[in-house]
Amino acid sequence: MDASRYRPWLNAATRFLLSPRCLVCEADGMDGRALCGACRSGLARNDVCCGRCAVPLPVAVAECDACRQRERPWADLWVPFVYTWPIDVLEARFKFAGSLVAGRVLADAWLAAGQPPTMPELILPVPLHTSRLRSRGYNQALELARPLGRHLGIPVRHDVLSRVKRTAAQTELDALTRARNVRGAFDVRRMPPQRHVALLDDVMTTGATLGECAQLLIEAGIPRVDVWALARTPAPGMPLTGPAPPRSPPTTPGPPSCSGGTP
Repeated sequence: MDASRYRPWLNAATRFLLSPRCLVCEADGMDGRALCGACRSGLARNDVCCGRCAVPLPVAVAECDACRQRERPWADLWVPFVYTWPIDVLEARFKFAGSLVAGRVLADAWLAAGQPPTMPELILPVPLHTSRLRSRGYNQALELARPLGRHLGIPVRHDVLSRVKRTAAQTELDALTRARNVRGAFDVRRMPPQRHVALLDDVMTTGATLGECAQLLIEAGIPRVDVWALARTPAPGMPLTGPAPPRSPPTTPGPPSCSGGTP
């Protein structure tokens, strides 16, 4: 008996039985990914924001009040999403629950977000302190940087910057305390030959970490430093318009833009 004629049916059954579930709502995933169509459509683009720090705003501006009061060391930035549902759910799984699958979903979303406003020669993920790297098992910024670098054809290096000071968690800190918390926390281990680099982190909150790293690289002699992050947190009290989380799992699927080019 020729078993080859049954292979298409077997492959279809395997895809059905092993199809990934959405990490956010547990509905069927879409296109072989652990994110359903409804949750994917809920990803909020950061198209209306400050052109210097990417904070989401009701109306896009070249500089927000905070940026007019402090110098931003980076040349350009690319932050395609707003840190709200469902990115916050996926980020919590990725960063605090050891889910590399969630990291792949976030990386796929970034790959589909278009092109950065300018193309650097090198991507540098923000490093973790060795103690946090040991406890987490991976650097979430590096896990996002690798597929992005492959997609854009840009090399990624994780040996240029190091985190030399173990800092307190930034989650509950205000902007001023965050800046103090990361001061002196990083060091340049090796100078790359590239003259235009992009610093990459998963989430940008006040810009303190990215700003500290950017300033360090500039002082070390790199002429141009851009900053990239997957998502930007809104300012406290800032109302956001956009899709709300589904109450039950669905059954069917001027100033520079902070989210980059169109896909």
